[in-house]
Amino acid sequence: MLEMIKKGDYSGLTYPRPQFVRQDNWSSLDGQWDFTYDNENIGEKERWFLDKSFTHKINVPYVYQSKLSGIGDAGEHNIIWYKRTFEMEQTNKRTFIHFEAVDYLTKVWLNGQFIGEHEGGHVPFSFELTDQLDAGSNKIVIRVEDKNSCAQIIGKQSWKDHNFLCWYTRTTGIWQSVWLEQVESFFIEEAKMTPNVDKGTIELEVYTNGDYIDGYLQVQVSYKGKSIRRSGMSIINDSAKLSIDVSMEEADFRVEYWTPDTPNLYDITFTLEDKEEQTDCVQSYFGMRKIDHKGRKVLLNNKEFYQKLILDQGYYGEGLLTPRSIDDLVNDLLKVKEMGFNGVRMHQKVADRRYMYLCDLLGVAMWAEVPSFFELNEKSINNALHETKKIIEKHYNHPSTIIYTLMNESWGINEVYENEKQQQFVNFLYQMAKLLDQTRLIIGNDGWEHTLTDILTIHDYTADHEVIRDKYKDFEEAVNGSPSSTSNRQNYSKGYKYNEEPIIISEYGGIAFHHDEDEESWGYGERLTSEEAVLQRLEDLTRAFMDLDYVSGICYTQLTDVEQEVNGLLDHNHDYKFDPQKIRAILNYKYNNGYIFE
Repeated sequence: MLEMIKKGDYSGLTYPRPQFVRQDNWSSLDGQWDFTYDNENIGEKERWFLDKSFTHKINVPYVYQSKLSGIGDAGEHNIIWYKRTFEMEQTNKRTFIHFEAVDYLTKVWLNGQFIGEHEGGHVPFSFELTDQLDAGSNKIVIRVEDKNSCAQIIGKQSWKDHNFLCWYTRTTGIWQSVWLEQVESFFIEEAKMTPNVDKGTIELEVYTNGDYIDGYLQVQVSYKGKSIRRSGMSIINDSAKLSIDVSMEEADFRVEYWTPDTPNLYDITFTLEDKEEQTDCVQSYFGMRKIDHKGRKVLLNNKEFYQKLILDQGYYGEGLLTPRSIDDLVNDLLKVKEMGFNGVRMHQKVADRRYMYLCDLLGVAMWAEVPSFFELNEKSINNALHETKKIIEKHYNHPSTIIYTLMNESWGINEVYENEKQQQFVNFLYQMAKLLDQTRLIIGNDGWEHTLTDILTIHDYTADHEVIRDKYKDFEEAVNGSPSSTSNRQNYSKGYKYNEEPIIISEYGGIAFHHDEDEESWGYGERLTSEEAVLQRLEDLTRAFMDLDYVSGICYTQLTDVEQEVNGLLDHNHDYKFDPQKIRAILNYKYNNGYIFE
């Protein structure tokens, strides 16, 4: 696959779930759908799911606010409907419809019969269609409601009637792929893969549905086409748990580690049988990767790992949150590597699974983040718990994902510095994430006012590198105080203090530069007017933070320009603003003996 991508062949990236592949049993429902608004909220009462003419055509998975949807409507429409037909042959198999992401409350009907509903705008969900499916033509109808309430998980979507500061165009409706999949009556529902680098094993938990008599699971692990191990066991209580030794003599250090510099991936095949007859086969992969910390140092596979990250908000011009094509995903990550970064902070968005796959394949460490709500109440608590759990499930098997960020800059918990309830909420999310995934580092509230956290992260957009050197020269004062001249927020909430966690400057820079200036665009600090001045400030700021020997990583804001925010190293079209080799030279000022791209 990597060689195909290097040659510009992305045909293998069409499958929407690259880490859990049933290649021959799926079909895409992306493309043109009928579409209409329901501004009076009368559609359900009038039973539009039966026989209703819709007024528009829309290109799924682009939201109606985007130009690539074919509509490009900036108006506010809280309730929308989709409709299309698809053909299905008569079969004994079970059929599911998968939604990768729909914002926000989704209801689905097939052939006039209600299928189910899902609440949450950023995570995948599925419904079974088998009992309502007809041989031949089938009509699916979808109603989506999105009030953009501050209790919803909305991330960077503006909850006002206009964009402002770092909040952007709203996203309403289907914004990631929709697809159909068929399986036999006995199939694999989930496979969790946990690498144990120290033992040289992969720990497997495989879960199936309950429709079997004598279920058995076969597992084959291979590396670059060579078989390493085969194993198997009976299905008991709808699951199987195995530990497989993946060490081999050919590897320099017993196993082939995943790092940004050496993104080695093992292939794994899960074959399910009932009464010795195959009923399911899933192709997947994993990486042998361990992320940990020892005192102030982050360790990757037990070696110090200095992170040189760039913040990626995942906006794609006329597609908004949806890439214009797979080329966008590939080209962005190749440029990340070309500029010398070894990771990305996916900010206030849950990435497409193909983006996550490319991070695994190309060697880009990734921070996953839960998009924010902006008002703490019972609804937002329930919404955050639901989507956080699903986000962790989505990322669990991806070796590139090394850190989860649960909250950002006290958004939605504005009084967390002193408010014990808000502190308890962050801590509850932190403990839940630790329960669900013990293999990653967790940041409770990124940027400032930390409670429980594995990393002290600081956001500092100070434009003067001498001010930075002065503010951070006293270690004790810096870590337990308020070193950021831009936020003036305390690093820790009241009752919490520094406890030898690694320290990462997880947002800095944000230097505004745009050839075609307009009054609405902005960035951090005084706007510069030349490429040379931008690169000089980038170098000065980067060196100032890298020279702090107690800091374990940095994250530059940001990868691309996004709407009114023009502080990207790439422009709105995702083209370079600056010579990537000059940026690479700046980043290679220090810490070049780690996992740096050469």
